[in-house]
Amino acid sequence: MNDVIELRDLRCSAIVGVLAEERDRAQPLSFDLDIFRDFEAAALNDDLTTTTNYAEILTLTCRVAQIGHFLLLETLAYRVATEILAFDDEITRVTVAVRKLRPPVPEDVATVGVRCTLDR
Repeated sequence: MNDVIELRDLRCSAIVGVLAEERDRAQPLSFDLDIFRDFEAAALNDDLTTTTNYAEILTLTCRVAQIGHFLLLETLAYRVATEILAFDDEITRVTVAVRKLRPPVPEDVATVGVRCTLDR
């Protein structure tokens, strides 16, 4: 299957990290999501009910991030991927990338992040 729904640079703020300053306040995150599923029927019929509604995936992703209070980005990425697979049985694979946009490190780095891929 070659069909992929791509969602890029979803921004939300959440508590994630091990440092005290990261546990005290939410920090900005960015997500990239690749949703693998057949959407031929949706394309041929122009029918939202035969594909995955990406607006709902975006809401789910931010909700998982905001209620989780995770220590590790790895845990957050994996949890989002698991929730997306559970959201729609037609999704066969999901890739989740999450980045801290202002990582609390002394080095001059634009972002730090992780990426995971889960298959059904």
